[in-house]
Amino acid sequence: MAERLPSLDLLRGSAVALMIGVNNPGSWAHLYPPLAHAPWHGLTPTDLVFPFFLFAVGNALALTLPALRDRGAAALARKWLWRVGLIFALGLLLNAAPGWVWTASGDLALRDWGGLRIMGVLQRIALAWGAAALILLPCMAATDAPVQRRRALTAAAALLLLYHGACVAFAHGPDPYSLEGFFGTALDRALLGPRHLYAGEGAPFDPEGLASTLPAVAQVLIGAWAGLWMRDAQMSSRALATVPGLAIAGLALLALGGIWADLMPVNKKLWTSSFVLVTSGLAVLMLALLSALHDQQGHTSRTAPWPVLGWLTPVVTAFGRNALFVFVLSGLVPRLLSLVRWPDGHAADGLPRWITPLPWLYRTLFADLADDRRVGSLAYALAHLAVYAALAVWLDRRRIYIRV
Repeated sequence: MAERLPSLDLLRGSAVALMIGVNNPGSWAHLYPPLAHAPWHGLTPTDLVFPFFLFAVGNALALTLPALRDRGAAALARKWLWRVGLIFALGLLLNAAPGWVWTASGDLALRDWGGLRIMGVLQRIALAWGAAALILLPCMAATDAPVQRRRALTAAAALLLLYHGACVAFAHGPDPYSLEGFFGTALDRALLGPRHLYAGEGAPFDPEGLASTLPAVAQVLIGAWAGLWMRDAQMSSRALATVPGLAIAGLALLALGGIWADLMPVNKKLWTSSFVLVTSGLAVLMLALLSALHDQQGHTSRTAPWPVLGWLTPVVTAFGRNALFVFVLSGLVPRLLSLVRWPDGHAADGLPRWITPLPWLYRTLFADLADDRRVGSLAYALAHLAVYAALAVWLDRRRIYIRV
Protein backbone atom coordinates (compact mmCIF):
# COMPACT_ATOMS: atom_id res chain seq x y z
CA MET A 1 0.00 0.00 0.00
CA ALA A 2 1.21 3.50 -0.74
CA GLU A 3 0.33 4.62 2.77
CA ARG A 4 -0.73 2.74 5.85
CA LEU A 5 -4.34 3.19 6.86
CA PRO A 6 -4.45 4.55 10.44
CA SER A 7 -7.62 2.59 11.19
CA LEU A 8 -5.85 -0.75 10.71
CA ASP A 9 -2.99 0.21 13.04
CA LEU A 10 -5.49 1.50 15.59
CA LEU A 11 -7.56 -1.69 15.55
CA ARG A 12 -4.50 -3.87 16.05
CA GLY A 13 -3.10 -1.54 18.71
CA SER A 14 -6.40 -1.45 20.60
CA ALA A 15 -6.53 -5.23 20.66
CA VAL A 16 -2.96 -5.56 21.97
CA ALA A 17 -3.48 -2.88 24.62
CA LEU A 18 -6.65 -4.54 25.85
CA MET A 19 -4.99 -7.96 25.86
CA ILE A 20 -2.26 -6.61 28.13
CA GLY A 21 -4.80 -4.85 30.35
CA VAL A 22 -7.17 -7.78 30.90
CA ASN A 23 -4.31 -10.26 31.36
CA ASN A 24 -2.75 -8.31 34.23
CA PRO A 25 -5.31 -7.37 36.89
CA GLY A 26 -4.19 -6.71 40.42
CA SER A 27 -6.22 -9.70 41.59
CA TRP A 28 -8.10 -12.32 39.57
CA ALA A 29 -10.48 -12.59 42.51
CA HIS A 30 -11.55 -8.94 42.16
CA LEU A 31 -12.74 -8.21 38.64
CA TYR A 32 -15.61 -6.16 37.28
CA PRO A 33 -17.86 -8.52 35.27
CA PRO A 34 -17.01 -6.96 31.86
CA LEU A 35 -13.32 -7.63 32.55
CA ALA A 36 -13.82 -11.36 33.12
CA HIS A 37 -14.35 -14.03 30.48
CA ALA A 38 -17.73 -15.72 30.17
CA PRO A 39 -17.68 -18.90 32.29
CA TRP A 40 -18.70 -21.02 29.28
CA HIS A 41 -21.42 -19.98 26.81
CA GLY A 42 -21.91 -16.25 26.39
CA LEU A 43 -19.88 -13.16 25.60
CA THR A 44 -18.29 -10.38 27.62
CA PRO A 45 -16.25 -7.39 26.40
CA THR A 46 -13.09 -9.23 27.43
CA ASP A 47 -14.03 -12.12 25.12
CA LEU A 48 -13.77 -9.73 22.17
CA VAL A 49 -10.08 -8.92 22.62
CA PHE A 50 -8.43 -12.04 21.18
CA PRO A 51 -10.78 -12.43 18.18
CA PHE A 52 -10.32 -8.73 17.40
CA PHE A 53 -6.58 -9.30 17.31
CA LEU A 54 -6.94 -12.29 14.98
CA PHE A 55 -9.18 -10.18 12.76
CA ALA A 56 -6.46 -7.51 12.72
CA VAL A 57 -3.89 -10.19 11.88
CA GLY A 58 -6.01 -10.93 8.82
CA ASN A 59 -6.09 -7.24 7.89
CA ALA A 60 -2.30 -7.13 7.92
CA LEU A 61 -1.97 -10.42 6.05
CA ALA A 62 -4.05 -9.11 3.17
CA LEU A 63 -1.75 -6.11 2.82
CA THR A 64 1.60 -7.90 3.16
CA LEU A 65 0.99 -11.17 1.31
CA PRO A 66 1.19 -9.70 -2.23
CA ALA A 67 4.65 -8.28 -1.54
CA LEU A 68 5.79 -11.60 -0.08
CA ARG A 69 4.43 -13.48 -3.08
CA ASP A 70 6.24 -11.15 -5.48
CA ARG A 71 9.59 -12.09 -3.92
CA GLY A 72 9.27 -15.61 -5.30
CA ALA A 73 8.21 -19.02 -3.99
CA ALA A 74 11.45 -19.76 -2.14
CA ALA A 75 11.49 -16.43 -0.28
CA LEU A 76 7.80 -16.79 0.54
CA ALA A 77 8.32 -20.29 1.92
CA ARG A 78 11.24 -19.12 4.09
CA LYS A 79 9.23 -16.20 5.45
CA TRP A 80 6.22 -18.44 6.10
CA LEU A 81 8.27 -21.03 7.99
CA TRP A 82 10.17 -18.36 9.92
CA ARG A 83 7.06 -16.47 11.00
CA VAL A 84 4.99 -19.51 11.98
CA GLY A 85 7.91 -21.17 13.73
CA LEU A 86 9.08 -18.08 15.60
CA ILE A 87 5.64 -17.01 16.87
CA PHE A 88 4.87 -20.58 17.96
CA ALA A 89 8.26 -20.79 19.69
CA LEU A 90 7.62 -17.48 21.50
CA GLY A 91 4.36 -18.94 22.78
CA LEU A 92 6.22 -21.98 24.09
CA LEU A 93 8.76 -19.65 25.69
CA LEU A 94 5.99 -17.85 27.58
CA ASN A 95 4.51 -21.17 28.71
CA ALA A 96 7.93 -22.34 29.87
CA ALA A 97 9.05 -19.11 31.54
CA PRO A 98 10.66 -18.54 33.93
CA GLY A 99 12.00 -22.10 33.64
CA TRP A 100 12.67 -22.47 37.36
CA VAL A 101 10.35 -22.77 40.37
CA TRP A 102 10.74 -22.34 44.08
CA THR A 103 10.52 -25.64 45.95
CA ALA A 104 8.96 -26.16 49.38
CA SER A 105 12.46 -26.32 50.83
CA GLY A 106 13.26 -22.86 49.50
CA ASP A 107 15.48 -23.86 46.61
CA LEU A 108 15.26 -22.96 42.95
CA ALA A 109 14.77 -25.99 40.73
CA LEU A 110 14.07 -26.55 37.06
CA ARG A 111 10.38 -26.80 36.31
CA ASP A 112 8.72 -30.06 35.30
CA TRP A 113 9.06 -29.96 31.53
CA GLY A 114 6.80 -33.00 31.21
CA GLY A 115 3.87 -30.75 32.06
CA LEU A 116 4.65 -27.91 29.66
CA ARG A 117 1.53 -26.59 27.96
CA ILE A 118 1.99 -26.76 24.19
CA MET A 119 -0.78 -24.49 22.92
CA GLY A 120 -1.57 -20.89 23.84
CA VAL A 121 -2.46 -17.47 22.45
CA LEU A 122 0.70 -17.00 20.37
CA GLN A 123 0.59 -20.58 19.16
CA ARG A 124 -2.95 -20.02 17.90
CA ILE A 125 -1.88 -16.81 16.17
CA ALA A 126 1.01 -18.67 14.48
CA LEU A 127 -1.14 -21.56 13.23
CA ALA A 128 -4.08 -19.38 12.19
CA TRP A 129 -1.83 -16.93 10.34
CA GLY A 130 0.05 -19.75 8.63
CA ALA A 131 -3.06 -21.60 7.50
CA ALA A 132 -4.81 -18.42 6.37
CA ALA A 133 -1.75 -17.40 4.33
CA LEU A 134 -1.77 -20.74 2.51
CA ILE A 135 -5.49 -20.41 1.80
CA LEU A 136 -5.20 -16.79 0.64
CA LEU A 137 -2.39 -17.39 -1.84
CA PRO A 138 -4.59 -19.09 -4.46
CA CYS A 139 -7.46 -16.73 -3.61
CA MET A 140 -5.29 -13.75 -4.51
CA ALA A 141 -4.10 -15.30 -7.76
CA ALA A 142 -7.17 -13.71 -9.35
CA THR A 143 -6.52 -10.29 -10.85
CA ASP A 144 -10.04 -9.08 -10.13
CA ALA A 145 -10.21 -7.60 -6.61
CA PRO A 146 -13.87 -8.53 -5.93
CA VAL A 147 -13.04 -12.14 -6.85
CA GLN A 148 -10.17 -12.13 -4.35
CA ARG A 149 -12.48 -10.93 -1.60
CA ARG A 150 -15.22 -13.37 -2.52
CA ARG A 151 -12.81 -16.32 -2.46
CA ALA A 152 -11.48 -15.32 0.97
CA LEU A 153 -14.98 -15.04 2.38
CA THR A 154 -16.06 -18.33 0.78
CA ALA A 155 -13.07 -20.11 2.33
CA ALA A 156 -13.97 -18.67 5.75
CA ALA A 157 -17.58 -19.82 5.41
CA ALA A 158 -16.46 -23.31 4.39
CA LEU A 159 -14.24 -23.61 7.47
CA LEU A 160 -17.03 -22.47 9.81
CA LEU A 161 -19.48 -24.95 8.31
CA LEU A 162 -16.91 -27.74 8.45
CA TYR A 163 -16.21 -26.99 12.11
CA HIS A 164 -19.91 -26.99 12.99
CA GLY A 165 -20.35 -30.31 11.22
CA ALA A 166 -17.35 -31.84 13.01
CA CYS A 167 -18.65 -30.68 16.41
CA VAL A 168 -21.95 -32.47 15.78
CA ALA A 169 -20.62 -35.55 13.98
CA PHE A 170 -17.80 -36.36 16.42
CA ALA A 171 -19.43 -35.25 19.69
CA HIS A 172 -18.88 -37.33 22.82
CA GLY A 173 -22.29 -37.54 24.45
CA PRO A 174 -25.51 -35.60 23.97
CA ASP A 175 -24.05 -32.10 24.30
CA PRO A 176 -21.40 -31.37 21.64
CA TYR A 177 -20.68 -27.98 23.23
CA SER A 178 -19.83 -29.14 26.75
CA LEU A 179 -16.22 -29.56 27.88
CA GLU A 180 -16.29 -33.35 27.69
CA GLY A 181 -18.74 -33.50 24.79
CA PHE A 182 -16.64 -31.28 22.54
CA PHE A 183 -14.73 -33.48 20.10
CA GLY A 184 -11.66 -31.26 20.33
CA THR A 185 -11.15 -32.18 23.99
CA ALA A 186 -10.53 -35.84 23.14
CA LEU A 187 -8.47 -34.86 20.11
CA ASP A 188 -6.14 -32.62 22.12
CA ARG A 189 -5.76 -35.22 24.85
CA ALA A 190 -4.87 -37.86 22.27
CA LEU A 191 -2.47 -35.76 20.17
CA LEU A 192 -0.93 -33.44 22.75
CA GLY A 193 -1.38 -35.42 25.95
CA PRO A 194 -3.43 -34.41 29.02
CA ARG A 195 -0.37 -33.06 30.85
CA HIS A 196 0.34 -30.64 28.01
CA LEU A 197 -3.11 -29.00 28.11
CA TYR A 198 -4.44 -26.04 30.06
CA ALA A 199 -5.70 -27.13 33.49
CA GLY A 200 -7.71 -24.07 34.48
CA GLU A 201 -11.11 -25.61 33.70
CA GLY A 202 -10.75 -28.35 36.31
CA ALA A 203 -9.92 -30.97 33.68
CA PRO A 204 -7.36 -31.23 30.86
CA PHE A 205 -8.85 -28.93 28.22
CA ASP A 206 -7.22 -26.31 26.05
CA PRO A 207 -9.21 -23.22 24.98
CA GLU A 208 -6.54 -22.69 22.30
CA GLY A 209 -6.55 -26.33 21.22
CA LEU A 210 -6.02 -27.85 17.80
CA ALA A 211 -9.63 -28.38 16.74
CA SER A 212 -10.83 -24.92 17.74
CA THR A 213 -7.96 -23.36 15.79
CA LEU A 214 -9.90 -24.23 12.60
CA PRO A 215 -12.55 -21.49 13.09
CA ALA A 216 -9.78 -19.13 14.23
CA VAL A 217 -8.34 -19.50 10.71
CA ALA A 218 -11.73 -18.39 9.40
CA GLN A 219 -11.54 -15.33 11.65
CA VAL A 220 -8.20 -14.37 10.10
CA LEU A 221 -9.69 -14.86 6.62
CA ILE A 222 -12.61 -12.57 7.43
CA GLY A 223 -10.09 -9.99 8.61
CA ALA A 224 -8.21 -10.45 5.34
CA TRP A 225 -11.43 -9.94 3.40
CA ALA A 226 -11.96 -6.61 5.19
CA GLY A 227 -8.30 -5.68 4.66
CA LEU A 228 -8.55 -6.40 0.92
CA TRP A 229 -11.67 -4.26 0.71
CA MET A 230 -9.95 -1.33 2.41
CA ARG A 231 -6.79 -1.80 0.35
CA ASP A 232 -8.73 -1.64 -2.89
CA ALA A 233 -10.70 1.39 -1.70
CA GLN A 234 -7.51 3.23 -0.73
CA MET A 235 -5.82 2.45 -4.03
CA SER A 236 -8.79 4.06 -5.79
CA SER A 237 -8.89 6.95 -3.26
CA ARG A 238 -12.25 5.82 -1.87
CA ALA A 239 -11.22 4.97 1.72
CA LEU A 240 -14.09 6.89 3.31
CA ALA A 241 -16.59 5.51 0.80
CA THR A 242 -16.13 2.04 2.30
CA VAL A 243 -17.47 3.08 5.71
CA PRO A 244 -21.20 2.54 4.97
CA GLY A 245 -20.43 -0.77 3.28
CA LEU A 246 -18.32 -1.92 6.22
CA ALA A 247 -21.07 -0.95 8.64
CA ILE A 248 -23.66 -2.92 6.68
CA ALA A 249 -21.31 -5.92 6.43
CA GLY A 250 -20.66 -5.79 10.18
CA LEU A 251 -24.37 -5.76 10.96
CA ALA A 252 -24.92 -8.65 8.53
CA LEU A 253 -22.23 -10.74 10.23
CA LEU A 254 -23.74 -9.94 13.62
CA ALA A 255 -27.19 -10.98 12.46
CA LEU A 256 -25.91 -14.19 10.89
CA GLY A 257 -23.98 -14.99 14.06
CA GLY A 258 -27.10 -14.43 16.14
CA ILE A 259 -29.09 -16.79 13.93
CA TRP A 260 -26.34 -19.40 14.02
CA ALA A 261 -26.22 -19.16 17.83
CA ASP A 262 -29.57 -20.95 17.96
CA LEU A 263 -27.79 -24.04 16.61
CA MET A 264 -24.26 -23.49 17.92
CA PRO A 265 -23.93 -21.31 21.04
CA VAL A 266 -21.55 -18.37 21.23
CA ASN A 267 -18.58 -19.76 23.13
CA LYS A 268 -15.03 -18.36 23.18
CA LYS A 269 -13.42 -21.42 24.77
CA LEU A 270 -14.72 -23.58 21.92
CA TRP A 271 -14.31 -20.73 19.41
CA THR A 272 -17.66 -21.67 17.90
CA SER A 273 -18.70 -20.58 14.42
CA SER A 274 -21.34 -18.27 15.88
CA PHE A 275 -18.66 -16.72 18.11
CA VAL A 276 -16.51 -16.05 15.03
CA LEU A 277 -19.34 -14.32 13.19
CA VAL A 278 -20.52 -12.21 16.12
CA THR A 279 -17.01 -11.05 17.07
CA SER A 280 -16.03 -10.50 13.43
CA GLY A 281 -19.18 -8.43 12.94
CA LEU A 282 -18.26 -6.26 15.90
CA ALA A 283 -14.68 -5.97 14.62
CA VAL A 284 -15.92 -4.83 11.20
CA LEU A 285 -18.14 -2.23 12.87
CA MET A 286 -15.17 -1.03 14.92
CA LEU A 287 -13.08 -0.83 11.77
CA ALA A 288 -15.81 1.21 10.07
CA LEU A 289 -15.88 3.62 13.01
CA LEU A 290 -12.10 3.99 13.08
CA SER A 291 -12.03 4.49 9.33
CA ALA A 292 -14.65 7.23 9.56
CA LEU A 293 -12.67 9.01 12.27
CA HIS A 294 -9.14 8.58 10.93
CA ASP A 295 -8.93 7.53 7.28
CA GLN A 296 -9.54 11.02 5.96
CA GLN A 297 -7.59 13.22 3.58
CA GLY A 298 -4.91 15.05 5.55
CA HIS A 299 -5.30 12.95 8.71
CA THR A 300 -2.42 10.94 10.06
CA SER A 301 -2.37 8.36 12.83
CA ARG A 302 -1.30 11.13 15.24
CA THR A 303 -4.32 13.34 14.73
CA ALA A 304 -7.99 12.90 15.40
CA PRO A 305 -11.15 14.94 14.96
CA TRP A 306 -12.09 14.59 18.65
CA PRO A 307 -9.82 16.02 21.40
CA VAL A 308 -10.03 12.86 23.53
CA LEU A 309 -8.81 10.81 20.57
CA GLY A 310 -6.01 13.25 19.81
CA TRP A 311 -3.72 11.96 22.57
CA LEU A 312 -4.99 8.37 22.54
CA THR A 313 -4.36 7.87 18.83
CA PRO A 314 -0.52 7.89 18.88
CA VAL A 315 -0.47 5.68 21.98
CA VAL A 316 -2.79 3.04 20.52
CA THR A 317 -1.07 3.23 17.14
CA ALA A 318 2.28 2.66 18.84
CA PHE A 319 0.95 -0.56 20.37
CA GLY A 320 -0.10 -1.72 16.92
CA ARG A 321 3.31 -1.06 15.38
CA ASN A 322 5.16 -3.25 17.90
CA ALA A 323 2.27 -5.54 18.73
CA LEU A 324 4.04 -8.86 19.04
CA PHE A 325 7.09 -7.54 20.90
CA VAL A 326 5.10 -5.60 23.50
CA PHE A 327 2.66 -8.47 24.06
CA VAL A 328 5.45 -11.03 24.56
CA LEU A 329 7.33 -8.68 26.89
CA SER A 330 4.19 -8.05 28.97
CA GLY A 331 3.85 -11.79 29.51
CA LEU A 332 7.53 -12.50 30.08
CA VAL A 333 8.34 -9.80 32.65
CA PRO A 334 5.86 -10.97 35.35
CA ARG A 335 7.09 -14.54 34.96
CA LEU A 336 10.72 -13.52 35.38
CA LEU A 337 9.91 -11.29 38.35
CA SER A 338 8.28 -14.27 40.08
CA LEU A 339 11.79 -15.62 40.70
CA VAL A 340 12.48 -12.64 42.98
CA ARG A 341 10.92 -13.09 46.40
CA TRP A 342 11.37 -12.19 50.06
CA PRO A 343 9.81 -13.27 53.40
CA ASP A 344 6.32 -11.99 54.16
CA GLY A 345 5.41 -13.36 57.57
CA HIS A 346 4.31 -16.89 58.36
CA ALA A 347 1.38 -19.05 57.35
CA ALA A 348 -0.98 -20.72 59.85
CA ASP A 349 1.19 -23.85 59.85
CA GLY A 350 4.23 -21.83 60.86
CA LEU A 351 5.98 -22.05 57.51
CA PRO A 352 7.30 -18.80 56.03
CA ARG A 353 5.27 -16.95 53.45
CA TRP A 354 6.89 -15.26 50.49
CA ILE A 355 5.95 -12.38 48.26
CA THR A 356 7.20 -11.34 44.83
CA PRO A 357 7.56 -7.79 43.38
CA LEU A 358 4.29 -7.38 41.46
CA PRO A 359 1.93 -8.76 44.16
CA TRP A 360 3.80 -6.59 46.66
CA LEU A 361 3.31 -3.56 44.44
CA TYR A 362 -0.40 -4.29 44.10
CA ARG A 363 -0.86 -4.80 47.83
CA THR A 364 1.17 -1.72 48.78
CA LEU A 365 -0.15 0.85 46.31
CA PHE A 366 -3.46 -0.37 44.88
CA ALA A 367 -5.32 -2.97 46.95
CA ASP A 368 -6.69 -0.51 49.52
CA LEU A 369 -7.60 2.37 47.19
CA ALA A 370 -11.29 1.75 47.94
CA ASP A 371 -13.50 -0.53 49.98
CA ASP A 372 -14.39 -2.26 46.73
CA ARG A 373 -11.25 -4.26 45.92
CA ARG A 374 -12.15 -4.22 42.23
CA VAL A 375 -11.16 -0.54 42.12
CA GLY A 376 -7.59 -1.28 43.16
CA SER A 377 -7.38 -4.31 40.90
CA LEU A 378 -8.43 -2.22 37.90
CA ALA A 379 -6.12 0.65 38.87
CA TYR A 380 -3.19 -1.78 38.99
CA ALA A 381 -4.09 -3.14 35.53
CA LEU A 382 -4.22 0.40 34.12
CA ALA A 383 -0.88 1.32 35.71
CA HIS A 384 0.63 -1.88 34.32
CA LEU A 385 -0.74 -1.00 30.89
CA ALA A 386 0.62 2.56 31.16
CA VAL A 387 4.16 1.23 31.56
CA TYR A 388 3.92 -0.72 28.30
CA ALA A 389 2.20 2.20 26.60
CA ALA A 390 5.17 4.41 27.48
CA LEU A 391 7.53 1.78 26.06
CA ALA A 392 5.49 1.42 22.86
CA VAL A 393 5.40 5.20 22.33
CA TRP A 394 9.16 5.46 22.99
CA LEU A 395 9.86 2.78 20.38
CA ASP A 396 7.49 4.38 17.87
CA ARG A 397 9.02 7.83 18.23
CA ARG A 398 12.44 6.37 17.53
CA ARG A 399 11.05 4.33 14.65
CA ILE A 400 12.13 1.08 16.25
CA TYR A 401 9.84 -1.69 15.01
CA ILE A 402 10.51 -5.25 16.12
CA ARG A 403 8.72 -7.56 13.70
CA VAL A 404 8.99 -11.16 12.56
